[in-house]
Amino acid sequence: MPMDLKSLYRAVIMDNYKNPKNKGLTKGDKYEFVHLNNPSCGDEMNVEVLVEDGVIKDIHHDGHGCSISMSSASVMSETLKGMKVSDAKRIILEFYELVLGNLPENEEELGEAIAYQGVKDFPARIKCATLSWKAIEKALSEVEKKNG
Repeated sequence: MPMDLKSLYRAVIMDNYKNPKNKGLTKGDKYEFVHLNNPSCGDEMNVEVLVEDGVIKDIHHDGHGCSISMSSASVMSETLKGMKVSDAKRIILEFYELVLGNLPENEEELGEAIAYQGVKDFPARIKCATLSWKAIEKALSEVEKKNG
């Protein structure tokens, strides 16, 4: 990865860490809530999602941890909000592949999440980057179970 691209990606991560989007829980009755933690480093993540008619209408997150886990939650919420659940689940899997070092077929779909491709060079950070994505994946599965 060229050095200027690394700098751009680092800037995206730090901006989302310092200025997180969709941070703070609503605790609304219609939201599906999931709490996950990463015991290896102490990161904690809460995610809530509102799904209506198979579309993600809203996502919020809150928690504490390293810049990778916290910024990734911000990027995840912005990337997936407004998507059909089926498309979001595909994007989540593409993100997992990305942080393992496999480039996605369609980088544009990942949006700012592409900034996490360098995580592959730091295996201990993969769990940090994917924590919020695992939480939203679990929440979406719960929504699907409830809706049959």
